[in-house]
Amino acid sequence: MEKGKDQLKLNRCRKNLRRDVGRAIADYNMIEDGDLVMVCLSGGKDSFAMLDILRNLQRHAPINFTLHAVNLDQKQPGFPEHVLPEYLSAIDVDYKIIEKDTYSIVTDKVAEGKTYCGLCSRLRRGILYNYADSIGATKIALGHHRDDIVETLFLNMFYGGKLKAMPPKLLSDDKRNVVIRPMAYCKEKEIEKFAELSDFPIIPCNLCGSQDGLQRQVIKGMLQEWGRNQPGRIESIFRSIANVSPSQLADRNLFSFDGLKVQRPDSQNLDVVEIV
Repeated sequence: MEKGKDQLKLNRCRKNLRRDVGRAIADYNMIEDGDLVMVCLSGGKDSFAMLDILRNLQRHAPINFTLHAVNLDQKQPGFPEHVLPEYLSAIDVDYKIIEKDTYSIVTDKVAEGKTYCGLCSRLRRGILYNYADSIGATKIALGHHRDDIVETLFLNMFYGGKLKAMPPKLLSDDKRNVVIRPMAYCKEKEIEKFAELSDFPIIPCNLCGSQDGLQRQVIKGMLQEWGRNQPGRIESIFRSIANVSPSQLADRNLFSFDGLKVQRPDSQNLDVVEIV
């Protein structure tokens, strides 16, 4: 009986996530007919969920596209190298494990007490971008969800002095790759529930996960407290990212404040109103 209930919960979670992913794909034209989508797997709950939902959509979509899963083995001590190959082989997914020792580079270059995330992500991004180019992938799918995007917005505001987040779709600076985030509309809590019910073989990131006081964790804690005290606030913040009014901000590159001029009808055609 309990197993049947869990299956119902799993189906409901998958349905909710599939709806959100399908809506994001449609809104931003993320996947097109004939695309080769390189699905980046970290071994975390988000990327496992993304692959599952994309495979589900692939079976029912009115267009044809191909999925190719990729994991970057960064040679972290204790990394269970067998987990992803066994899982991907079991579900019959085309995949590639790229082996690059970025762990040694990061631990050597980053000063003690500093976070590894910046350098680690740059190295990882370069390797994945080059591989996508080499296989002719037309899209690179990352597993960032709605909460990641909102967290990034506040990280950039609080620590970088910039008003930017993670776009659902992005053309890389060198114009060689298009990055998509199919989970952009998905709630982290829904993904967590889905991953638990699906029993994905989660691999924790011990490289940065072992570091205390990360700025992202501070922001995450702040947003979680807001979510508890003000339900719906995170949703509202995310909607604001897609509803920007440049004239109501202060970026001179986005809006021409210099060109603002008074525009009034000919005063001779107006009735004179006495102001007391």
